[in-house]
Amino acid sequence: MPTLLVVDDEPAILHAFRRVFQEPEVTLLTAPDPTDGIGLVERQRPDAIVLDVEMPGMNGLEAFRRIREIDASVPIIFITGHAGTEEAIQAVKLGALDYLFKPLELPEVRQLVAKAFRISRMMRVPATIAEELPGDAPGDVLLGRSPGMKEVYVAIGRVAPQEVAVLIQGETGTGKELVARAIYQHSGRAGSPFQAVNCAAIPETLLESELFGHEKGAFTGAERTRIGRFEQASGGVLFLDEIGDMSPLTQAKVLRFLQDGRFERLGGSQTIHADVRVIAATNRDLAQMAAAGDFRPDLYYRLGVFTISLPPLRDRGGDIRLLTEHYARRFGREMGKEIREIAPEVHEALRGYRWPGNVRELQSVIKQLLLCATAPVLAVEFLPPGVRGEAAAVPAAEPGDWDRFLKERLAAGTEALFAEWTALTERHLLTRVLEHSGGNLSQAARILGINRRTLRTRLEELKIVRGAADAD
Repeated sequence: MPTLLVVDDEPAILHAFRRVFQEPEVTLLTAPDPTDGIGLVERQRPDAIVLDVEMPGMNGLEAFRRIREIDASVPIIFITGHAGTEEAIQAVKLGALDYLFKPLELPEVRQLVAKAFRISRMMRVPATIAEELPGDAPGDVLLGRSPGMKEVYVAIGRVAPQEVAVLIQGETGTGKELVARAIYQHSGRAGSPFQAVNCAAIPETLLESELFGHEKGAFTGAERTRIGRFEQASGGVLFLDEIGDMSPLTQAKVLRFLQDGRFERLGGSQTIHADVRVIAATNRDLAQMAAAGDFRPDLYYRLGVFTISLPPLRDRGGDIRLLTEHYARRFGREMGKEIREIAPEVHEALRGYRWPGNVRELQSVIKQLLLCATAPVLAVEFLPPGVRGEAAAVPAAEPGDWDRFLKERLAAGTEALFAEWTALTERHLLTRVLEHSGGNLSQAARILGINRRTLRTRLEELKIVRGAADAD
């Protein structure tokens, strides 16, 4: 469980944190003054720290500097009772994560501490590279011996020490963030800040402020100066996930930063310099988007100085068995279940499935297997029906029935909803396109933008009766 240290001389503040953060989810440490807090940092190495700006005995900024000397990677959140305090803003410029105003808003506290824990994990938990099944080494594993994964390992080794931008391409769930963390942890910037932004998860109107910050009064609701991620990550690495969803305006500012390392906060006129290495990732075809005018070609060329392409799980052959055994052991330990054997039928079913959700979906399926298991053997009966290849798991449904399908699957406690939903909607799509083409596979494949062999394979996997589909 993550460890949170709160350093504040107000008993009411410490009491509030004790109410919000309780074991077993979080280990909470508290200190009434900076000296005690610094001692706890030396002994306990917490995953995140909340630090009051104004406390007796030591200036908040000085306490911040002392903590950074002990552990430069720990995310620190400041608490201040004065809006716009220069001390808190200066700390964020120097690497603090953010700051909170008194009186504390508990939902904001939870959100910001959760963000700090995520950043701490990405910086501290090693992203291990392994061709063979690893032992009980801590951390997340890039695992596999397939040719595609070996190319990824070589690429990480080549680019990690170099001060160049990196573009990671791959379908959703293939492990792009894990590759970014491996590059960071094997680079000369390991231990310096690592910031991650999912460009698709932040509204377009807020993404520019998130990345570059804003000045107080820059727009309606900008009640304080905000330090953006580029400024926070100075000296380290900024990971821009799903960069293909970035607006043209923000693309232009990112391009300028990549060219000369400079930017202005939103609503500001001061030019700011930051030393940041950018790693970007996308599940979209940026080359095609650039050619179509949907992504700036000059930014694509800047980002694509070095490109790493992650293979989908369906193209990784024997890696599925390695991953299955690794996750069964790892999740089994976490759930307190001893697994001695995986039935051959399970491996066969997993190898034959197409994995639209890739490694992330496989993890979900393994967790479901473990939850259902009543013996130290993982049996095929516990696999989701769609993974077993049973048509009943993906009934042909009209769009009006999809809400009912979602409610039923959620009520059933499914942990493979992505695969079930993908199969359901894909079945509907293929059935309708085949009806339109009169069963002509070649025409249907052209409409879908896939080749005839892929279409035939999907029809067989989804057990769709083709009727006159073989007529060309």
